[in-house]
Amino acid sequence: MQTSESPQSLSNLPLNRSDFPGFDAHNPPDPHLIDACVHCGFCLSTCPSYRVIGKETDSPRGRIYLMDAINEGDAPLTTSTVQHFDSCLGCLACVTTCPSGVQYDKLIAATRPQVERNYGRSLPQTLIRKLIFSVFPYPNRMRWLLRPLGIYQKSGLQQMVRSLGFLQQISPQLAAMESMLPKISPQAFADPLPEVVPAQGTRRYRVGMILGCVQRLFNPEVNTATARVLAANGCEIVIPKLQGCCGALPHHQGQEEQAKTLARQMIDTFEQTGVDYVLINASGCGHTLKEYGAILQDDPAYGDRAQAFVKTVKDVQEFLAEVGLTASLHPLQDAPLTLVYQDACHMLHGQKISLQPRQLLRQIPGVQLREPVDAALCCGSAGVYNILQPEVAAELGQQKVTNLLNTGASVIASANIGCFVQISKHLELQGKSVPVLHPMQLLDYSIRGVRLEISP
Repeated sequence: MQTSESPQSLSNLPLNRSDFPGFDAHNPPDPHLIDACVHCGFCLSTCPSYRVIGKETDSPRGRIYLMDAINEGDAPLTTSTVQHFDSCLGCLACVTTCPSGVQYDKLIAATRPQVERNYGRSLPQTLIRKLIFSVFPYPNRMRWLLRPLGIYQKSGLQQMVRSLGFLQQISPQLAAMESMLPKISPQAFADPLPEVVPAQGTRRYRVGMILGCVQRLFNPEVNTATARVLAANGCEIVIPKLQGCCGALPHHQGQEEQAKTLARQMIDTFEQTGVDYVLINASGCGHTLKEYGAILQDDPAYGDRAQAFVKTVKDVQEFLAEVGLTASLHPLQDAPLTLVYQDACHMLHGQKISLQPRQLLRQIPGVQLREPVDAALCCGSAGVYNILQPEVAAELGQQKVTNLLNTGASVIASANIGCFVQISKHLELQGKSVPVLHPMQLLDYSIRGVRLEISP
């Protein structure tokens, strides 16, 4: 196994393997899961980080070797090894591809909390992560930043900062965060939906709806559209005002205790609502919500409650494809409308949802679906990966947008807020103005008879 350690730095490592900084005894990567990997290499071609970086240690197989070496005390948990775990997008494409059924998702989920507990990051990395995890999962805190950010956008200061390029010199991560800032909508400053939205016509289901933390601020139209589509199809919708973050962002980055706290709060929020299902319209959130049983498995007060909660969770597209649409659908244009559906990783690989969104979109009269090359390759968003690993994310974003544009579709459908932001950014960088819409927005327009105006 090769690492980027220089011979001099390797010579300074302690000779006694027990002195190596490594994993602690609390849920390290399971050796039995590690042993399931036969090192066949099928994962390499589907791993986005390996395709961009090109190093064995930045592939699933290489990381599994590394986990095993740290478990056995043959390698330390230092900058040279942590960088390879950090380079993983967590897209789970390798899980789908692996012929041996290696549960890499469980291995990387066990490794990341170990890194956060046992490895000391540099001060700049520590500060950027504290900013992300102290603000992003908390909508009310984020709203405090929206007004100055709105002024920053409208005053021309943003254009000046970008033209000077000094932010990139100060911090590539801050520059990446700034570059993805969408235009701030007036809807971002409050949640416009009432706590209960009545069903139209006969009530078929009573469902809970999760608003998401980032989506409700940076693309709130998706939640409004989702509520209208559900109501039009006979659902009474319960939207608790005090709901917070589902915990996806900290969970995917190894912030174990924060993820557990947010999961408990989400369960408390919906447990007494009497809903048939709890629905989510963002794939990254949906995957984490369905993982609550694993996240809280050691919690005596919430373990069983988490298992019961998970049984009610469905992606909104998964739900609607299962129960069927009852509302009438109308064409979105006089001519046929060409769409390309972008598979979000945590929808495709995490939740195994692929056909349902396409089935729903094909029910809209006049829609023609096109499929991109490399549809299963991550766009580079991966939660906050495009902030923490901006160079790799930028290359993946460029590839994704190129593949989507090459279909010739006039609209891109995407069901994840992170993908929406990443794809929109790289469309702008390529000088393209193709709309990126959530499938719920397209269904909403079709139900209401709204025609899309698309520039050639």
